[in-house]
Amino acid sequence: MSKKSPAKLKVRVAVPGDVRGILALISAAYPDTENYTAGEIRGQINNFPDGQFVAVLEKKIVGYCASSRIDEAIALAPHDWPTISGNGFGSRHDPTGDWLYGIEMAVDESRRGLRIGKRLYDARRVLAERLELRGIVFGGRMPGYARQKAKAGKPEDYLIGVREGKFRDPVIGFHLANGFTPIGILPKYLPGDKESAGFATHMVWRNPYVDPNEPPEFRVPRHVESVRLATVQLQARAVKDFAEFVKNVEYFVDVAADYRSDFVVFPELFTLSLLSFESETLSPMEAIDRLTEHRAPIVAELSRMAMRYNINIVGGSHPTRTEDGTIKNIAYTCLRDGSVHSQEKIHPTPNEAYWWKIKGGSSVNVIQTDIGPVGVLICYDSEFPELARRLVDEGARIIFVPFCTDNRQGYMRVRYCSQARAIENQCFVVLSGNVGNLPGVDNMDIQYAQSCILTPCDFPFARDGIAAEASENIEALTIADVNLADLTWARAEGTVRNLADRRFDLYRIDWRRSKSSESAPVDAAPRGPKVPGGG
Repeated sequence: MSKKSPAKLKVRVAVPGDVRGILALISAAYPDTENYTAGEIRGQINNFPDGQFVAVLEKKIVGYCASSRIDEAIALAPHDWPTISGNGFGSRHDPTGDWLYGIEMAVDESRRGLRIGKRLYDARRVLAERLELRGIVFGGRMPGYARQKAKAGKPEDYLIGVREGKFRDPVIGFHLANGFTPIGILPKYLPGDKESAGFATHMVWRNPYVDPNEPPEFRVPRHVESVRLATVQLQARAVKDFAEFVKNVEYFVDVAADYRSDFVVFPELFTLSLLSFESETLSPMEAIDRLTEHRAPIVAELSRMAMRYNINIVGGSHPTRTEDGTIKNIAYTCLRDGSVHSQEKIHPTPNEAYWWKIKGGSSVNVIQTDIGPVGVLICYDSEFPELARRLVDEGARIIFVPFCTDNRQGYMRVRYCSQARAIENQCFVVLSGNVGNLPGVDNMDIQYAQSCILTPCDFPFARDGIAAEASENIEALTIADVNLADLTWARAEGTVRNLADRRFDLYRIDWRRSKSSESAPVDAAPRGPKVPGGG
């Protein structure tokens, strides 16, 4: 009779598919504190894929630690957790940083005795040694301090007392036992950490294989990480039935795939051509109900095309009535692996709100694709910088902007703001708009567009920050290759470094939680500092 082999504990690099398990672990490890959001965990993983580790036992995540690379001048100076962690997203990560900074450490307390914490710290050490970093640094919790404050006095005295054996603190003790040395106290590190009275120990471990007198100089390699982008400037035209509409769309998908494009993007409201074969005039609400009937078939067809032609399709946007009766303008992104993702327009224009009674969505989230995380902002949303910044904090390097504008002024608002988003977030922005007119369909009388692929403005990119653009008001497919590695270089070593130079100590985007965010069982809207964090 064969014996059942014991369960194996494995430590590996975290991937986006681990987000739910990580959130469940942190919720159990810190039951009395506000958890991370799915977007923040995705940001940690996407911003520094090599620096996040999970411990897995019997297919369950029982440990997690998050890290980023930080420059010594920042890592060893006084700081707080929101500032050093990029408000929980890990967006402060510097690929040329010479220290590995510990953002988070969480362990399943029911699995004591498996030395999960030590295994995760060892994984960090191996990473720091492989990257030839100067060491590891973090702000560590001191959960026994609040209880012993009257007896211990200042937090510095409490730390000395723990080292001399006068007080017992399980976290400080663990850090000391694992080779970390305190270099001071960080006040107001996590104000919500009542057990630590908001203080943290400033812990370091120095890499013995790096000469402290000769700090390594890191440069971002100028390799090629090419992605081919295609944007459809679509002629609005009447169709005789649904099949003809699908045929028109599939033509452009086929051509973009023939050019081996990784993405093809369609304009906002491009599905309104489906109203052109209605036999009678529809009121705005009747039109919405008819479009809602087309939603499922459209998504099914786009998903079929994505898989058949091996291309990721950003399906413009489609007005639809949701299950709760609310009318939303939704972009459906169909990936070549068969998955479908939706993004609601956050800011309806005054015209949309009046004419179609469209309501705004409540969250933006990156979409994990085979070339990395991307984001979608529908038309007017590109004019609100908070949204693009949220996507980039989650790791997006490409933002798609399907738009529908009826005149040059409206188009230029979208164009100029999208160029600003590309510069301030050091990312690529792809615009796709409608041209022509659609007789018989209310609110689609005339269209103006010049679809384009925009870049940051720095040495690796096109002179004017335009990788490619279509001619004005002519149906066209515009294609360009972009190098994602150029973004990594620009963010670390560019002439200006908009992301790295943000003043996290002065401002942040604080999103309110909402109930309608994403399919995960947790809300993806970010908010301010929380207690999990440190180490």
